[in-house]
Amino acid sequence: MTTFTDKGQIPFVGWTAMEAAFFDLDKTVIARASMVAFGKPLYRAGLLSRWLLLRALYGQLVYLYLGADEARMAKMREAALRVTAGWSRDHIRSLVRETLEEVIEPIIYEEALDLIRFHQGEGRKVFIVSASPEEIVDPLAHYLGVDDVIATRPKVDEHGRYSGGVDFYSYGPTKVVAMQEAAERDGIDLAASYAYSDSITDEPMLAAVGHPVVVNPDRALARVAAERDWEVRIFERPVKMRDRVSMPTPGQTAAISGGLAAIVAGVVVFWLLRREPEPSRQERWQRAIRARTRRTARPGGRTALRRR
Repeated sequence: MTTFTDKGQIPFVGWTAMEAAFFDLDKTVIARASMVAFGKPLYRAGLLSRWLLLRALYGQLVYLYLGADEARMAKMREAALRVTAGWSRDHIRSLVRETLEEVIEPIIYEEALDLIRFHQGEGRKVFIVSASPEEIVDPLAHYLGVDDVIATRPKVDEHGRYSGGVDFYSYGPTKVVAMQEAAERDGIDLAASYAYSDSITDEPMLAAVGHPVVVNPDRALARVAAERDWEVRIFERPVKMRDRVSMPTPGQTAAISGGLAAIVAGVVVFWLLRREPEPSRQERWQRAIRARTRRTARPGGRTALRRR
């Protein structure tokens, strides 16, 4: 890792920069667009009409098969802002919390979960970086056990309703600005950090770190990855969080087995030490004679053995 002063310029001994891993959300951590994934709950809540829901599903198909260039992203953003204007932010937060498991459970990529846990195990701070609104990204990141988020912040009026504008749009170059701010705040060395994304719109985010990784890339990003020799990964195993039961590693299994063996051996030794030695045949016979003598003793103190 690189060492910095508190101003991030001159190395000194005693302070080491943190590394991080930045994950795009849609088609990188989950298998579809998060905004579209919540279409059904929004429709059931009366916030979306059937026509708007169908349009959202159509947009999802376009996004999946053609990718999302700057023009498509701009259209999607403007459409979303128009639709959501007047919605209560608190209502949306509550709706997302209530339906999160139903919506997200079937579409989380197992490969992404493995990488998130891997980076956290290596001591890196993990971020979700998404153009989706923070009302969706925050609870989802918490559900996944991610450390922090960079997400779009919609404008809200004095009544707590969306106004149709944004305070911060987490997209393209603005993602990099937010990453740099987080790096300065948390002491993160971007040159030693990782980033994962599927879309050409995230080329600036990938180029901002030392270890860019392209995941399920659209055609434009696949070309850039080939030109720059970036690592390419394919995520294709959506799983449910509840199905991911933690299994011990081989080392942990050996340690557990060794511990159980030691416990069992200790119990056996204790039992052997505490157990009375097995009596000989002669001792058993003498014990039997004494027992019969006690049973047949007469009141005068004389003993008479019964006939067999």
